[in-house]
Amino acid sequence: MSQADLATAMNRSESWVSQVERGVQPVERLSVLQALADALGVATRDIRPDSASEAEPEPEPERPASNDLDALRVALTGHPALASLFGEHTPGEQTSLRDFRQEVDQVWELVHESSYAALSDRISTLLPKLEAAVRHAPAADLGELHELRARAYQVAAASFVRQDEPDAAWVAADRALQAAEQAGKPLEVVASLFRMAHAFIRQQHVEQAEHAASSAVSVLAPRAEAATCPPEELSLLGAMNLVLAVICSREGNRKQTHQHIENARRIAKRIGEDRNDFDTEFGPTNVELHAVSTAVDLGDAGLALEVAADVDASGLSPERQSRFLLDVARAHAQRRHVGEAVAALVEAELLAPEQIRTHHHARDVMRELIQLSGSRPPAQLTELAERSAVS
Repeated sequence: MSQADLATAMNRSESWVSQVERGVQPVERLSVLQALADALGVATRDIRPDSASEAEPEPEPERPASNDLDALRVALTGHPALASLFGEHTPGEQTSLRDFRQEVDQVWELVHESSYAALSDRISTLLPKLEAAVRHAPAADLGELHELRARAYQVAAASFVRQDEPDAAWVAADRALQAAEQAGKPLEVVASLFRMAHAFIRQQHVEQAEHAASSAVSVLAPRAEAATCPPEELSLLGAMNLVLAVICSREGNRKQTHQHIENARRIAKRIGEDRNDFDTEFGPTNVELHAVSTAVDLGDAGLALEVAADVDASGLSPERQSRFLLDVARAHAQRRHVGEAVAALVEAELLAPEQIRTHHHARDVMRELIQLSGSRPPAQLTELAERSAVS
């Protein structure tokens, strides 16, 4: 069977098939392994003898060597404000709405900087204060307090996803969703669903991730047809299309991936600028970052590098810039460009060291580059792997 025929049967590119044959692109997800087996007319165990059965579950994602969100995880455990149920609340401990707004904005800044150690300390104390406040505040303040609580839990959800703690991210996103509804803020509910979808993606719960994102798109898309649709709402619609693009790319569905990327491009063009509504950083630049990332997921390294060459991500957060460079490194690794891949990783680490040293994609590509380098890996790669505790 030719590479072209197999690529057509799997809705993949010839480049991806070639990379799989050469051992550059691993096939680890059961869904992709099953698709490959179906296209070849064999059982999965004929391709990978270590797959115990065709009903074998997806492998658990590897945990990073270190995680700076332990305090936040503890803060999420149990009832959020148990003492308040027994009337324990000291008036002198009250925080003003203005101070709460400032604190929530500051923890979001830490997320965008990928400063998780500092973030954990701040938000693990902020969340209990917000939970206590909503149980004792005057009725006039409750709406905004619930909105701030939703945003704070979204911070937690986004951070847990990026630090490979998707189970905690799910809990945080669910609390954000409830708080947003109590605040009477439908768009904050959608923003919470956005965080929940990413948690499901990281857990490899594809159907749940797709349902969360699709349900939001089905409501927002008809509203976006109105010329007066506000940019904040368009940003969420665009961000949800990017979520669906990521899901489709990881399932190997090239056609649907490109369709969702094009939908997001049209929405971003309509908005006309890079924005940060609901801390999604949605805009034309972020769409192209996702075009690069999804192309890498599909094994289209050439397309990824072609798109990346025209991207200027300098106006986005350190987290987004670092993730873009990580995807560029992944694309170079697929093409066996060790030097270029290492350079991209080193630059990414300078921007967001905590992200690069713990992100599962970064750690995977480091191992791949070490293998490609043979007995003499570049010194920069060896040093980065040591800092990331990659063996």
